[in-house]
Amino acid sequence: MLDTTGTLSARAYQRLKAAPKDRGRKVALAIGISLSMAMPLDAQASDLAIQQLKQLANYQLTDKQLACHNEIVHRESRWDYKAVGNRNGTKQVYGLYQMKTESLKVSTPIKQFWMYWHYVAHRYGHTKYDEPNYCGALLHLKTKGWQ
Repeated sequence: MLDTTGTLSARAYQRLKAAPKDRGRKVALAIGISLSMAMPLDAQASDLAIQQLKQLANYQLTDKQLACHNEIVHRESRWDYKAVGNRNGTKQVYGLYQMKTESLKVSTPIKQFWMYWHYVAHRYGHTKYDEPNYCGALLHLKTKGWQ
């Protein structure tokens, strides 16, 4: 049976250096950090879907309407397209824009964008650039004190 001295002597004889005492801790720390930074696949897919939505909105809207659109989404769902909430304490609302349509629970962010696009255009009209008036929708949201 070899003790610590015998083991180190054997290593030295084989021209091997003894491993640093804290190497295991460093490896465990590196693994822990990398695992905590890695996102699950569904989170990565969610981030990609939101990035695509932001690109679509940026392409479709003027800067002013884009800023209003983004503030609405941030206020309503914090960019969580699977968000579920309550409106007036009774009716459940779903998605990025917190609409009453239950199918939004399983809709993609792009589908939610187009549904809200049509809703805002119908309810608040269009700007001179033929885009929905998101600033009018945001003003209504603030005036009612909903957010």
